[in-house]
Amino acid sequence: MNVTNSRNSKVSSSVDFDAPGKQHGHLTLPHSNNLSAWGTLRLPVCVLANGDGPTVALIAGSHGDEYEGPITLFNLADSLQLSKINGRIIILPALNAPALATATRLSPIDQCNMNRSFPGNPNGSITEQIADYVNTEIISRADIVIDLHAGGKTLDFTPLAAVHFLENKQQQLRAEEIMIAFGAPNSLRMRELDNRGMLDTIVEDQGKIFVTTELGGGGTATRESLQTAAIGCRNVLAHAGILDEEITLRSTRMLEMPEDNCFVMSPCNGLLELCVTLGESVYRGSAIARIIDTENTGQTPVEVNASRDGVLMARHFPGLIRSGDCLAVIADEVPR
Repeated sequence: MNVTNSRNSKVSSSVDFDAPGKQHGHLTLPHSNNLSAWGTLRLPVCVLANGDGPTVALIAGSHGDEYEGPITLFNLADSLQLSKINGRIIILPALNAPALATATRLSPIDQCNMNRSFPGNPNGSITEQIADYVNTEIISRADIVIDLHAGGKTLDFTPLAAVHFLENKQQQLRAEEIMIAFGAPNSLRMRELDNRGMLDTIVEDQGKIFVTTELGGGGTATRESLQTAAIGCRNVLAHAGILDEEITLRSTRMLEMPEDNCFVMSPCNGLLELCVTLGESVYRGSAIARIIDTENTGQTPVEVNASRDGVLMARHFPGLIRSGDCLAVIADEVPR
């Protein structure tokens, strides 16, 4: 079966998003390249539909060096039983499949950032074509969207689920209910430095519920981060009434990123010497890192101080850092 949409999109689907049952298939689009003149690019997709409950879209792999999401969703697509479903689940475990295949943040085909390419363009680059199809054919069908991320090769996070501060407070509260149900060790309300082109923004602008995650980082996945992701996804499905399963209750610490100065940027190049452990409390003016000159001895390292009181939520991961890189993110710990 090859189900195409009626718009001017080059993407086709081998699954029918509106049909009952459990389907495994692919989104396919033409990709002529040096290795395959009449080649295609295929993105794996799974759809489970049974009963009349809501629709949840589970998405991962927007960035190809983040692994918790893809591992979790491939496993979930294999293990979910249709008999326990009341509603519809659409699973896209490798949204940026070319990037996942090369372990890169950006697509190696067009050097585009998938999570800065929405709402997409049916006549644009490969990444823009995928974004357009996902927005029009999948997000349009969803009531809830869960987008699984981690820090990739360049950042490491204390594991968290997150929502955005929204003008529509009722929409924000509904998203927070899903975030709390996810049950990550930390739950975050946040503002983005720049939300243009993000899947997050497209979903929220349509009035739908959006929750994202940052589940770890360093370009790998751990047993703990995978457990957080797996339990969290099943909890969301159970909370939404789609999966007939008990929620696994877990405590969560509430964090907020209300201002741009939560981001700490590196003032120079050098070796990164962290002074604080990820997840630890920090205090305004205290040292969170030192940057060591790699070209000269006898040089006093540049000390980088916390911009505010809070929790070290994220850190630069590689041992070398450049001027302008995000060195750390500091979030406020707040009551539930």
